[in-house]
Amino acid sequence: MNKPAKAPLRYHVRHDTRYDYDQPVGESRQLLRLAPRELPWQHVRDHRLEIDPEPARRRCFVDGLGNLAEMLNFERDHDALFIRAESWVELRPRTLPALDRTPPWETVRDGLEYRAGRRLDAERLEACAYLFESRHVRVKREFAEYAAQDFPAGTPLLAGVDRLMRRIFAEFTFDPEATDVSTPVTEVFEKRRGVCQDFAHFMLSCLRSLGLPARYVSGYLLTRPPPGKPRLIGADATHAWVSVYCPGHGWVDFDPTNALMPDLEHITLGWGHDFADVSPLRGVILGGGEHEPEIAVTVVPEDEFATLYGTAQLPGLASA
Repeated sequence: MNKPAKAPLRYHVRHDTRYDYDQPVGESRQLLRLAPRELPWQHVRDHRLEIDPEPARRRCFVDGLGNLAEMLNFERDHDALFIRAESWVELRPRTLPALDRTPPWETVRDGLEYRAGRRLDAERLEACAYLFESRHVRVKREFAEYAAQDFPAGTPLLAGVDRLMRRIFAEFTFDPEATDVSTPVTEVFEKRRGVCQDFAHFMLSCLRSLGLPARYVSGYLLTRPPPGKPRLIGADATHAWVSVYCPGHGWVDFDPTNALMPDLEHITLGWGHDFADVSPLRGVILGGGEHEPEIAVTVVPEDEFATLYGTAQLPGLASA
């Protein structure tokens, strides 16, 4: 007897970013990547932005990696900037492959190596772009040596990736004070401490150092408050994990921060070679003085929306 299909789950995501400047900003250009991607298992029912002050110009586009992006131009003096991105996202269960029934990892590596005269299809050509070093990911012998014990000869690719993910989870400590966005991945390896972004960059460094294509995924993770405590607005954060290319299965996600394969609690914003490709917000300003962003993220299941926000209205769903 076939099991009944699981119903899709809906989430509301609110991502607030605020800058308060010491001095007026005369001109500013901001690049946003705050719109979730449309995927086979993820449907974006609604997405909207609230911006203060109103930009002089806005331009939406799809970047070279297929992520949705928006450019904002501000041309008048302003002392603060507030951007709120709100999305309703529907997730369906993913079809996860049997890890032990995937190709041997050496076969995948050898099949993507450059050879004169070899022609690759579009899918494999895309995968080859994620074999190399990038701003936050290094290809080095020490990373390959660390990963080697999880990839003995003949190991099915995804079984090896799963073992590597679980070893990173066991051997590294989550510590928000240990690193910042500029901490090199070599230092993360030495300290064995960091946050989700660091663990993703380290796992990518290990996989690419073995000759395996892997990309950085940016998004959100549903978190749960401590037992007996209410869910709080702004208590969540952005999240990061990795995706590995496996012939016959496409790209398969792994979350080393939590030692699991993402399914119904991971919301995907976009992906790239590393964090620099998918930073939720980055820009340049003229003026401003000293300033630090205040960021508040809230991910809430549909059935908790009214309790959290004090209204039965579910904005965005009626128009989706």
